[in-house]
Amino acid sequence: MHIVIVEDDAVIRQELKLLLENALYQVTALDDFSDVASFVLSVEPDLVLLDLNLPEESGFDICSKIRAESEVPVIFVTSRTDSMDELTGILKGGDDYITKPFQAPVLLARIGAVLKRTCRNVKEEPVSFVHREVELHVARGTVRFRGVQTELSKNELKILHLLFRRKGEIVSRADMIEYLWDDQVFIDDNTLSVNITRIRGKLAGIGISDFIETKRGLGYRI
Repeated sequence: MHIVIVEDDAVIRQELKLLLENALYQVTALDDFSDVASFVLSVEPDLVLLDLNLPEESGFDICSKIRAESEVPVIFVTSRTDSMDELTGILKGGDDYITKPFQAPVLLARIGAVLKRTCRNVKEEPVSFVHREVELHVARGTVRFRGVQTELSKNELKILHLLFRRKGEIVSRADMIEYLWDDQVFIDDNTLSVNITRIRGKLAGIGISDFIETKRGLGYRI
């Protein structure tokens, strides 16, 4: 799922980006607000998080332009708490209205609810996967084996998520590196090897051995 963030406060923008990426969404965080509606319409995301107080034009106007041509869900995330602003947001075509400061679990739950309601034709992504008695819980960022679990870092979680989604297949190193690509940080080949080693160490710590198979010259498989 691809989410576009339209937020001019750099700190909040980065906070939202990290929160959503850790929840395994694909995220684009805008820092150019000259023609937001055109950008949104061109990339066709699954959802837009939209502030109201923006430097070029208001979030209300942007939402109206988007809604004139697209049904992409829009959630207003704003510091404006007036009930009339909330009503205006809904009348302009917003799907939800969340005030700052927000609580991360509540924001994620409401994003999930809007996506579930508006993307009925999209197969819902499982929150957990099981293979050979090993359970990966995506929302919690944990892996469990026979009642014992360990926590994963963001990249460790993404690597295992990709392997579980393609279990039985050989996933190339190139595919993994592309999947781990971040807007600002490039995950190189050596970093991938380090992450695989760390994952194997954590798996061994809870009693799992030989779970990730290395296919030399090809990639990895579970």
